Order: sequence, then C-alpha cells, then structure tokens
Amino acid sequence: MDDSSALARLDRRVADCGACPRLVDWREEVARTKRAAFADWTYWGRPVPGFGPEDARLAIIGLAPAAHGGNRTGRMFTGDRSGDVLYQALYDVGLASQPTSVSIDDGLELYGVRVTAPVHCAPPANKPTPGERDTCRPWLVQELKLLRPTLRAAVVLGAFGWQAALPAFAEAGWTVPRPRPSFAHGTRVALDGLDLFGCFHVSQRNTFTGRLTTEMLREVLHTAADAAGLP
Repeated sequence: MDDSSALARLDRRVADCGACPRLVDWREEVARTKRAAFADWTYWGRPVPGFGPEDARLAIIGLAPAAHGGNRTGRMFTGDRSGDVLYQALYDVGLASQPTSVSIDDGLELYGVRVTAPVHCAPPANKPTPGERDTCRPWLVQELKLLRPTLRAAVVLGAFGWQAALPAFAEAGWTVPRPRPSFAHGTRVALDGLDLFGCFHVSQRNTFTGRLTTEMLREVLHTAADAAGLP
C-alpha cells in the first residue's frame, strides 16, 4: 500500500488511538509482561490497524486482536492460532500468497482482501465491552468508506463482529435491512452493491470443537470471493 494513501494515513491514526483506558492498560501490560514463549519479542502493544490492499474487493471483519497475536506482531490475525486457520484457508482459496502469518515482515500478501476488526485493541479475555465496541466503530466506518469504491463483499466472523459491522456499514453509506438480519453461519445478506456473509469465528473454541471446520471456512470464503469478483 502507498504510505501516502488515505488508507495508510488512517492506519497510522488507528495505531495512535488511546480512547479506551481499560484497553490501553491491558494491551500495554501484556506487552510488558509478555508470554514466556515470546520473551525475546518486542511487542507491538498498540491498536492494530487493518491489513490488505486499498482496492480490496472483499473485507474480512473479525473481533479484536489477540493479546499475544496481533498485539504482539502488529498485524491482524498474525501470530496466533486463529490466524493460522484463517490465513491457511485464504491461501487454499487463492486469496493469500502463503499459508502462514507469523510476523509483520514475513512477506504475506493478500489478493483483493482486506482484514480488519471492529475493535483494534486486544481486550481482556477477548471480550470488549459494548462501550469499547461503539467507541472504536468510527475507525471501521472510515475504513469502509475508503474501501467502498471497490468493496463488493464482506465476511464477518462471529456474532460480536456481526453486531458491530451492521451499524458500521449503515454509517458508511450502505442500506442495511430493517429489522437488522440476525447472525448465522453461512447467512448471506444483500446490501446495495455488496454481499455480506456470516461465518463462525476462527477462534480455537470453534475450530477445536468442530463447530467451524476448515471445509466450512473455505466454503464461505470461496462463495464470498465469487461474489466479490475475485479469481
């Protein structure tokens, strides 16, 4: 991405945000204490911006960075088990240059895909509060507005992301049906010029129990890629 582009400037502003005191304290504490396995890492310890090209046709919207994943590496879904599942699936369907994502400088490229989240700071117990979600929403709204000229589909991972994404899409200019559609895995909602897909989150709780299988994830990503006009 061009470092002078509007999206790159937005990413830098996201990374400097300090709006939620609880999240600031938590992300910085985790960065100081670290996990033993990553004792030699210098943790990012800041809000994690979205990742992917500014002309993306497909967005993937998660929940929030993991304490020892994105909060450590500085890139969404990078360096944790959820990311291992997601990026392997993106690679399998031809949307990523490699199947693994371990650090911000590992050479990973996404093809027509932008990965982001409604909450940009790692939250305690992976549970942002509704207030933190709402405080962070303007960042997602601005990101969606910048992506709107090319964005044709979005995959939302999990019910929390779904509840956060629908009002963000509405604020970014898309017409969201009323009553707002409920989250379900495999659901597909047509907005004006964009298809919105629901998918169970790639959390270990879902992947280890079989609630979300690799085949289920690939199927949603493949369908969404087709809707977005990606090869």
